[in-house]
Amino acid sequence: MAAQEVYVDYGPGLEALAEERVLGKERASAFNASPHRDAEGRDRLLRELFGTVGADCWVEPPVYVAYGRNTHLGTGVYANVGLTLVDDGEVHIGDHVMIAPNVTISATGHPVHPDLRRTGGQFSAPVRIEADAWIGANVTIMPGVTIGAGSVVGAGSVVTRDVPPGVVVVGVPARVLRPITEDDRDFTYVPPRSL
Repeated sequence: MAAQEVYVDYGPGLEALAEERVLGKERASAFNASPHRDAEGRDRLLRELFGTVGADCWVEPPVYVAYGRNTHLGTGVYANVGLTLVDDGEVHIGDHVMIAPNVTISATGHPVHPDLRRTGGQFSAPVRIEADAWIGANVTIMPGVTIGAGSVVGAGSVVTRDVPPGVVVVGVPARVLRPITEDDRDFTYVPPRSL
């Protein structure tokens, strides 16, 4: 797994991995079922679910994980509903990252050739989302990707390659739309135009 080579994660001798996956899903279920008003209890459950959690993090349930323990949150992370973490490999989410609803972050994929997939072959590569990034609704982030500090990933994008710091990316696959500049400090909402 750590070598980013094709591997299988079940079968004889791999029972401990299967148990870790079950524990992660049980912890996610407990978090998802926790009372909305119990902020202290939710924080405790979040810290049991993930590998590390910084101060002042808030994750809206439901959240879905492969393991949970391979995900690391910095300080002040906010994640909206429906976050899916395919964290067979490491997922690092930096300080003050904002994640909109229904985002999938996958540190794991499968080879293209069917012979390699037939036995459950997969690979993992770490995903990093650097500080102050904003991930829009319904975004998918693929294995091995780094999202640069302060960047914005537009809603519905599929990120297949690294994103530089300080840019807006959109599309399938995501492409740089423009840099974030000082002009962006003067924000005024402009309603969408008709098609």
